[in-house]
Amino acid sequence: MALVQRFGKPDIFLTMTCNPSWKEILDELGSQEEAQNHPDLIARIFRAKLEELKDELFKREIFEKVSAYVYVIEHQKRGLPHAHFLIILQRDWKICAPESFDEIVSAEIPDRERNLHLHKTVKRHMMHGPCGVLNPNNMCMKANDSCKNHFPKGFVPNTTVGIDCFPQYKRCDNGMTVKVKGKDLDNRWVVPHNPYLLAKFDCHLNVEICSTIKAVKYLYKYIYKGHDRVAFNLIPGQNIQDIDEIQQFQSARWIAPPEAMWRIYGFILNEMHPSVYSLHLHLEDQHLAAFHAHDNLNNVLRSDFTAKSMLTEFFSTNQANENARKLLYKEFPEAFVWNQQHKIWTPRKKKTVIGHIVTASPFEGE
Repeated sequence: MALVQRFGKPDIFLTMTCNPSWKEILDELGSQEEAQNHPDLIARIFRAKLEELKDELFKREIFEKVSAYVYVIEHQKRGLPHAHFLIILQRDWKICAPESFDEIVSAEIPDRERNLHLHKTVKRHMMHGPCGVLNPNNMCMKANDSCKNHFPKGFVPNTTVGIDCFPQYKRCDNGMTVKVKGKDLDNRWVVPHNPYLLAKFDCHLNVEICSTIKAVKYLYKYIYKGHDRVAFNLIPGQNIQDIDEIQQFQSARWIAPPEAMWRIYGFILNEMHPSVYSLHLHLEDQHLAAFHAHDNLNNVLRSDFTAKSMLTEFFSTNQANENARKLLYKEFPEAFVWNQQHKIWTPRKKKTVIGHIVTASPFEGE
């Protein structure tokens, strides 16, 4: 939320999912081999594609200039990795009008004659379902026989902005259909996407405008929702009459082979730009102090070095540096770097960082 306070609400929500049929993966497989049996290939090639996507977003700036972003890598139980991005654009490039939405997001089937490659890619990766009456047993169906993703959408002649929700993207009733799993699907079943990115990366790549959503914290909660888990129990081979399910069931992390390889290779699982530096608050002489087990406690308590903290040195720097007085405590990391070894603030020379003051809960007392 520190990024939102500093740069504004997120503008674009993007999800990229690994495609096990990428040419780079298939080229490395033998005649009888399958991608699912080579998690190393899945991990390394998805990371390469991810780096290329980041170049498109943040170096080539296909959505214009970016102020801040966060992304998280997740691994589904079936093993395929995917990345969730939240992107905040610079103030002069904010997306406000529905006409601007159409320049970034499409929710329609492309004309087969005008762009055959994009038409095939949308059909292969961006058609939802079918579900509902066409397929009541699809995994997205809820107990009340409705799709949890609210498909099929309605036909919309022009993109409209809702209240505290994603926009209603343009979906014309133009008779354009594609056949998916034996069913004819029209524009109501298209998952929103960016045509350029979809054609380039050939995978499920959902792009949504999220600047109209007020509850920003729920967007961040979604991408930071955590790892998959599984409940299981171990039962001996022979028949057992009395089973204590409460005692025997265990909750554990579910780690698929591609995630294991991702961690073995040391690839990062999330990134935030700019970095957020936590700033601690404390009352006088009540900050935390670290010392070695063999140190004399009385000497530690009397030490001037121990008395220093991030907050006390902020005050000291204000006394000595006129420029520092122009900055609030939470703005301080943007211009100064905290040297933990020497407990001193020094002028920042590189790397953009913003500050975040750690919340002081009333339950913690004075």
